Amino acid sequence: MRAVVSRVATAAVTVDDVVVGEIGRGLLALVGVGREDDVDAARTLARKVHELRVFAGEDGATSAADLGLPVLVISQFTLYGDTRKGRRPSWTDAAPGEVAEPLVDEVVAELRRRGAEVATGRFGARMLVSSVNDGPMTLLLEV
Repeated sequence: MRAVVSRVATAAVTVDDVVVGEIGRGLLALVGVGREDDVDAARTLARKVHELRVFAGEDGATSAADLGLPVLVISQFTLYGDTRKGRRPSWTDAAPGEVAEPLVDEVVAELRRRGAEVATGRFGARMLVSSVNDGPMTLLLEV
């Protein structure tokens, strides 16, 4: 699994002119699922996102977990686009929707089990994502 994680001042996702997920200060995680990924990968990715040390907090608190900050999770199959040949991305490494959706749901569920407030996009929908990157701080996580 892959995630592009940004530290944000605010982030929101809109579907059909309706805001379906929104957070203030926290993390925006765009999550992609590969063909070989499984539930263990989803849980590991959730832990890594939640414990990622990218904040400056009091008493050494540096992660969303430490600070009680929310996470906005949005499915992003294009993270598995292969652009090494030609100009048209290949999507062969991305998991099909029926495999990917439950694994993105598992990332969300694991974050919530860990005590995180989680907002989400809508799987498979055309989404408009807005964010104000804090830093900027954006990292690629792979598990």
